[in-house]
Amino acid sequence: MLLKLISCNVFQREASWCIARSPHVIDVEYTELGEHVRSTGLRQIIQGRIDATEASGKAYDAILLLFGLCGNATVGLQARRTKLVIPRAHDCCTILLGSRGKFATHFGDAPSTPFSSAGYIERGNYFLRTSDDGAPEVQVGDAYKALVEKYGEEDAKYIWAEMHPEHNNDKAVFIELPQTSHLGYSAQFRAKAAEAGKQAIELPGDIRLIENLINGQWDAKEYLTVPPAGLTEGVYDWDEVIRAKM
Repeated sequence: MLLKLISCNVFQREASWCIARSPHVIDVEYTELGEHVRSTGLRQIIQGRIDATEASGKAYDAILLLFGLCGNATVGLQARRTKLVIPRAHDCCTILLGSRGKFATHFGDAPSTPFSSAGYIERGNYFLRTSDDGAPEVQVGDAYKALVEKYGEEDAKYIWAEMHPEHNNDKAVFIELPQTSHLGYSAQFRAKAAEAGKQAIELPGDIRLIENLINGQWDAKEYLTVPPAGLTEGVYDWDEVIRAKM
């Protein structure tokens, strides 16, 4: 297959590792990690990359989006003639861990616990990712607004509280993948966490969601495939996460 990958550069090393081993021909573009600061702006950038891909004259079999919902940045995206494929993930934490189940296991009681990875240390101006939009504190932003518009104010408050319970722990998590462990970023993370007065915890990551996306193994339980002219729509639950509407 001829595939186009549009990805945040927080995954650049991991995606490159997978592309080198993929049986498919992959053209790739990366967005800057800092563009997550405003989800509306990131959505416009991704849509612009999709539009440019379709205008390129190449007949891609699919456009792959290596993002989560990312504070609603991937809601409302559309390709006119090409199918889109995107992981069912709220953010990159799930993608780095390798499954929604692992995210629920490690972050279910405190989903807003700050975390980091090799990509965050390399590409960001901060060593922790602490909110849906990459800002240095947890903020509500567009994702809460979307819940209000879909469910009404009262139901939105309940859903948001269930998905983002208050926590006052001092933990910070580093997700270590075997493909990038040789870089030594976990040691840098521990030092930075100590300076910030946080308890550093290391969790094993898994490249499988990135690898399967790039290899064309799009299990419907783990990836949403959007048909041409379909729109992405946020679901904001712990299972489906994102769906297509026509």
